[in-house]
Amino acid sequence: KQLMEPERFIQFRVAWMDDVGVVRLNRGFRIQYSSSLGPYQGPLHLGSHVNGGLIKALGFDNVFSNGLTGYDVGSSVGGSDFNPFDKSEAEVQRFCQSYMTELAKYVGPDIDDPTMGMGVAEKEMGYLFGQYKRINAKFTSGNVPFMNKKSSEVPGKAVVLFAKEMLKDINQSLMGKRCLIVGSGKTARAIAAKLLEYGAIPLTFSDESGHVYEPSGIDASKLRTISNIKTDRGATLGRYVISSTTAKFNEPSNIFDVPCDLCFSCGPIKSINADAVTQLADNGCMGVIEAGHKNVTLDARHALKSRGVMYAPHIVTLTGVNIVHAHKHDLTDATLESEVHRIYNDVKSAATEFNARGDLFAGGSMVGFLRVADAMLAHGAI
Repeated sequence: KQLMEPERFIQFRVAWMDDVGVVRLNRGFRIQYSSSLGPYQGPLHLGSHVNGGLIKALGFDNVFSNGLTGYDVGSSVGGSDFNPFDKSEAEVQRFCQSYMTELAKYVGPDIDDPTMGMGVAEKEMGYLFGQYKRINAKFTSGNVPFMNKKSSEVPGKAVVLFAKEMLKDINQSLMGKRCLIVGSGKTARAIAAKLLEYGAIPLTFSDESGHVYEPSGIDASKLRTISNIKTDRGATLGRYVISSTTAKFNEPSNIFDVPCDLCFSCGPIKSINADAVTQLADNGCMGVIEAGHKNVTLDARHALKSRGVMYAPHIVTLTGVNIVHAHKHDLTDATLESEVHRIYNDVKSAATEFNARGDLFAGGSMVGFLRVADAMLAHGAI
């Protein structure tokens, strides 16, 4: 019961001026859920779908995700119902500065470290950090900048490494695997780049305009083209078909009808339901790797289990940011791979111990819960 209640929930008004001089209002949030294991840390999410209920649900998930890593880090989540995708660069900057003006009262080095999340990439983090630095003199922790942006590609790399560990358990590798990627943000593109390193074949990217499908795969050159397109704020994947003679746009009409071996989901919340699982399984998909927050619904998890499709949940796969935070200056590819291997084995062992062999969601939840619960009991009634 004590774990169900967050330590602190902050909601505030964010006023900012648009390009025509009209004052706009949004709601800002930050939930500091648990500091039992250490200072708060967690993502910021921007989007019209963001509300207090969602922030609380994501904060609760983050308790287990941060806890299972074994690092001394607490859990927090924040954001706003501001949609950055239909705004100009100047409007996004003004919003971020207004948001941080209030948020700066509650975050800081060794207190609460916001990280990138949905709708918050390097540019947004830069605007937020710039405003924080303007307000506060102290903005480093152990010579590492507060709100460190070095983690921008690590989460995507870690997701692929978790998929590699999962395949190793069934004596398979990523080599030659056809991979469906849902989403086209920084994490999705980092996943594609890492998949190419292991000889896998990324097939798709998607955004609000639809999806692009390259039947023969997306190579490094095509990935650079997509990255250049998505760097422009508001740009959609539809522009990519102009530069490719082989790409199919929204063909087939449903991205889950594309035959694949693995599906990496970096899309919106609840973007994979039971029907999507049925389509994926019917088209040969052997595993769904969650690379975004709460992409897979509860009924989809049941469907994955009943169809025998492997599932790597977000509470396990999205621990790359924590690995960056823990290792600061000395994070190498070898260290990242070693830490992913350790976390994966901890989760797998816990699943086996609690009679849920192969269920990474159950294993991850149990590891995170036990570590946080032990710390809370040691601290007493606080």
